Amino acid sequence: MSDIDRAAEEAELEKSKAPLLDHLIELRRRLLWAAAALAVAFGVCLYFARPIFGFLVRPLVEAGQRQLIYTAVFEAFFVEIKVAFFAALMIAFPIIAIQIWLFVAPGLYSREKRAFLPFLVMTPFLFLMGASLAYFVAMPIALHFLLSYQGEIGGVQQTALPAIGNYLDFSMHFIFGFGVAFLLPVLLMLLERAGLVTRSALARGRRYAWVIATIVAAVLTPPDVFSMLLLAGPLIALYELSLVAIWFTEKRRARNPAPGA
Repeated sequence: MSDIDRAAEEAELEKSKAPLLDHLIELRRRLLWAAAALAVAFGVCLYFARPIFGFLVRPLVEAGQRQLIYTAVFEAFFVEIKVAFFAALMIAFPIIAIQIWLFVAPGLYSREKRAFLPFLVMTPFLFLMGASLAYFVAMPIALHFLLSYQGEIGGVQQTALPAIGNYLDFSMHFIFGFGVAFLLPVLLMLLERAGLVTRSALARGRRYAWVIATIVAAVLTPPDVFSMLLLAGPLIALYELSLVAIWFTEKRRARNPAPGA
C-alpha cells in the first residue's frame, strides 16, 4: 500500500474518533434498535407460537410419536414463551448483527471493514446450514433411534410419553448446537485475523481438532454412531475448509499489506 493510501485511511479513522460520551450515546442507540427488533419479532412469534412449535414437532410426528404431555400447570404456557423467544432471536439476529456492525465499523480502516464484513455475512448462512442439517437429517434419525426403545420389556409395556418442555429443550439443543458448531470457520478465521493463531499451527493441530470435533459431536448427539458422524463429519470438513480459506487470505494480505506493515 502506498503512503498516500495509508495517509488517507488514517485520516478517515481520525475523522471517526469521538468523545467517550458520544460513543456511549451511540451504543445506547444501537442497543435500543436491537432491543426493539427483538421485541417486535417476539410479539409476532408469540402470536404464531403454536404453528412454530408445530413445525418443531414435525420430526417427532414423522418418527411415529403422536402424543405430547405436560405435567405442570404452566408448562404449556412457558413452552410457547420459549418458542417465541428462540424464533424471535433467530429472526432478529440479522438486525442485531447490523447494529453491532454499525457501532464497530467507524473505528475500523476501510480495509478492515472489507475484511470483516464477509464474516458478518457468513455467520447467519453457516448457522442456517447447521440448523437445517439438525432439523431435516439429525433429529429424525435421533428420534427414530430413541423411540425404538418402546415395546414390551420383561412383560411390561414401555411407552414414550415425552413432555412438551423436554421436547422443546431437545429440539433447541439440536438446532442451536448444530448451528453454532457450523460457525467454526468464522471463529478460526477471526482468530487468525487477530493474530491469535496461524494456519501452520492449525494444520499441525489437525489430529487434535478431529478428536475435539468427535467429542463435541458425541456430546451434542444421541448415543448412536450414525448421529455422531452426521455432526463430526461436517465439523472436520469445515475445519479443513477453514485452513484453505485462511491460506487464500494470507496470500491476499501478502500482495496487499495492511497499513503500517
